[in-house]
Amino acid sequence: MIIVGIAGGSASGKTTLTRRICEAFPDTAVLYHDNYYRPRTDLTPEQRENINFDHPDALETELLISHLKQLKQGKPIQCPIYDFKIHLRTNATIEIKPCKLLVVDGFLLFHWKELRELMDWKIFVDVDADIRLLRRFQRDTKERGCTVESIAEQYLANVRPMHLQFVEPTKTYADRIVKDCQNPDEWNGIKADIERLLGF
Repeated sequence: MIIVGIAGGSASGKTTLTRRICEAFPDTAVLYHDNYYRPRTDLTPEQRENINFDHPDALETELLISHLKQLKQGKPIQCPIYDFKIHLRTNATIEIKPCKLLVVDGFLLFHWKELRELMDWKIFVDVDADIRLLRRFQRDTKERGCTVESIAEQYLANVRPMHLQFVEPTKTYADRIVKDCQNPDEWNGIKADIERLLGF
């Protein structure tokens, strides 16, 4: 099984790239790091809203690492499902079975050495901050029920400083840095990388 990690700032286009890879390579499964946010059932809804979700400690990365090791051993896993509207994991899970290509999508993926070492290829989606912010406004108002005010507040308090501290530095670990996966030249390069990894 080949594992490709896709990291980059919030709303940089990681999921769009993940989707394109899945369309190009049929025997592909996806794990989203976002589903591994810690299940903070010990906190009230108000307290959960104040969690810094952009800090590495907010994610149960040790579980993701364990799941990747199980998949590498040929064992299926039960991936958690996270609900951003209530800031909790749901009671449901998604079964992920070993496959030829596994894409792992997450803004902080390259922060952990043990996690990086499980990946065969690492892609960093590097998009300007103003574009990422505009996309975040569009996504979080439509999909996550957030207000413009709450998005702006979270961006200034957590997203931007955590990006500069924890996300941006991990760009150096990438095997390929991508600006726009919709660009034919960049997409063809990504596709060629994966075909090489898969032995095409």
